Amino acid sequence: MSEKVIDSVVCPFCGSLCDDNEVVIKDGRIVETRNMCVMGTEKFFASQAPERIKKPMIRQNGVFKEVPLEQAIQKAAEILVKAERPLLYGWSSSECDTSRVGFELAEELGAVIDSTASVCHGPSVLAIQDVGLSSCTLGEVKNRADLIIYWGCNPQHAHPRHMSRYTSFVRGFFRDKGVKERSIVVVDCRRTDTAKLATHFIQTEPDRDYELLSALRAVVNGFDISAEKVAGVPKEQIVELANMMKHSGFGIIFFGMGLTQTTGKHRNIDNAISLTTDLNKFTKFLIMPMRGHYNVTGFGMVASWTTGYPYAVDFSRGFPRYNPGETTANDLLIRGEADAALVVASDPVSHFPKSAIENLAKIPLIVIEPHPTPTTEIADVVIPPAISGVEVEGTAYRMDHVPIRLRRVSDAPEGILPDRELVRRILEKVRELKKRKA
Repeated sequence: MSEKVIDSVVCPFCGSLCDDNEVVIKDGRIVETRNMCVMGTEKFFASQAPERIKKPMIRQNGVFKEVPLEQAIQKAAEILVKAERPLLYGWSSSECDTSRVGFELAEELGAVIDSTASVCHGPSVLAIQDVGLSSCTLGEVKNRADLIIYWGCNPQHAHPRHMSRYTSFVRGFFRDKGVKERSIVVVDCRRTDTAKLATHFIQTEPDRDYELLSALRAVVNGFDISAEKVAGVPKEQIVELANMMKHSGFGIIFFGMGLTQTTGKHRNIDNAISLTTDLNKFTKFLIMPMRGHYNVTGFGMVASWTTGYPYAVDFSRGFPRYNPGETTANDLLIRGEADAALVVASDPVSHFPKSAIENLAKIPLIVIEPHPTPTTEIADVVIPPAISGVEVEGTAYRMDHVPIRLRRVSDAPEGILPDRELVRRILEKVRELKKRKA
């Protein structure tokens, strides 16, 4: 039996985009992964799962029927052309070229195009637009940081190799003793598995992060706190953390949805970034969002250089417009404004609130997705793509905005095309149908 080992494989699962993996191919099948976390490994092996969708399907009389690809493309284009307020959602688990073609399609349709950022780190983007961002690359963290703060995130579960590659358990150029030269602080409302590995754990009351950040800013700037506790944290702990921050050589805050999706939302992030700015009067201190989907950062980059806006872009007036809360996918669905939807590389039915899902189920829905999901279950058209980073090359952006080229390690099932090609074919058919109508 022939065996081949492919090295420097990029894992297309989370925003860490680990690029030191190996995949073992035997007789054309993936048989082993090396270095990869369990979630990344599962994604590579899932590409070979027997339940994978291998043929396009259209719902007829309530039942899915397999159809030729061109028929599915035709049906998808007809649905989108007929719609007055179509929504194009997802994109974060696909490579950048798919998003680029998606924006062309959105402009052609006068549609709203949005990514998963609107339900995770959208508030981070809003705060960055308000107050900027002092950040760096993950390589700089690995080589220089002596104080790492994980606030409202749990990388042990969401980004399993983040700590071993960039923070706690790695030796850096200027931190060659690794964990012995670093302090790890976790700030969270519960004792997570990440907190169990930290040198310091600060447990806050739920939804009180803004107050704790404000208290830290006060202490950092030389003011006293009159309260014995802030957000459930004793004053002594707050003063101790503020002093650790001020006297670190190179510190960084990594923050997650415990800040972005709790009370305060973008104001929490505004305050955290402002704390970082305050700390730079005394030392080198930076901040970085822990982005979830492997290319949610890439979608924001494509959106920004294409339209000037990072997500939730509305083309209904013939030009790009951006107003989170109005043009974000959830809000559009909850208000019942969308009358058709195209979902690419996402599963909103598993994550959106009930009212949004109910309205999504009422409208014609096209899904480009390789595996059965709750969203494919309610779709009218399902088109399976090749899997980016496994069966298709492309570019993705790591959480620190570093572009990384994805590798292809195996072949897609016969007749299965990359999602960028599927979106391009839908775009071509949409233009053809609009030309006929005109």
